[in-house]
Amino acid sequence: MGIKKYNPTTPGLRGMTVSTFEEITTDKPEKSLTETLKKHSGRNNRGSISVRHRGGGYRPKYRKIDFKRNKDDIPAKVKTIEYDPNRSANIALIVYADGEKRYILAPNKLEVGATVISGPTSDIQIGNALPLTNIPVGTIIHNIELKAGKGAQLVRSAGGSAQLMAKEDKFAQVRLPSGEVRKVHIECRATIGEVGNLEHEQIKIGKAGRKRHMGIRPTVRGSVMNPNDHPHGGGEGKAGIGRVGPVTPWGKPTLGYKTRKKGKHSSKYIVKKRGEK
Repeated sequence: MGIKKYNPTTPGLRGMTVSTFEEITTDKPEKSLTETLKKHSGRNNRGSISVRHRGGGYRPKYRKIDFKRNKDDIPAKVKTIEYDPNRSANIALIVYADGEKRYILAPNKLEVGATVISGPTSDIQIGNALPLTNIPVGTIIHNIELKAGKGAQLVRSAGGSAQLMAKEDKFAQVRLPSGEVRKVHIECRATIGEVGNLEHEQIKIGKAGRKRHMGIRPTVRGSVMNPNDHPHGGGEGKAGIGRVGPVTPWGKPTLGYKTRKKGKHSSKYIVKKRGEK
């Protein structure tokens, strides 16, 4: 999928780029697989803001994605490749031989008319889903489960891919996009190939209004606030933040502070942390 630039006829268009949507084959989603999402605008059940800088924006229909891929040994044909406003990756509408329709994440190089299948006996082809125990070491995969049968939780964003590094006893070692090597149970499923829409990270928003369409409101720097609004606020002129390191509005360390709990139960499954040499 290509990237389109505009002539700088306005300040907003000067740096803005958009996708050309060459892979997209239709602009109408399957109605039976969509539902309306309620907008919360970053507020909790009491109406208080729990996540800042949220609100407004276009209200998209949610596409129900099949992350489990548990319809085994029934071939499905790719009917359309579609844009999904709820995620960075594109999605594919597949139609099974028995007539059932489902949405899946569209892997790179998956084309309309191709056949995909899931199950332990599936071939090692792009778009097929099968347990890690049946996937050869070195294969590029995505859409990986952490618990067998729960549905994929890892490597789902545009351009993402992981690699199956090794198998030992009941676990397989998977190298994630962050560089982390993690143990995953061999009965967990994964999909062959990498997630499509590789050039998504090259898109430049270009103007503030485009962010507002996404439901993201403006973010103000703490250093330009008053002392009663933010720990970084106050001072004469550009006085800095007045402390050793940056903090959140509630005084918690940020920007480099490790937030992972030391006793987290899943830490034992991490073979190599991201960033380690």
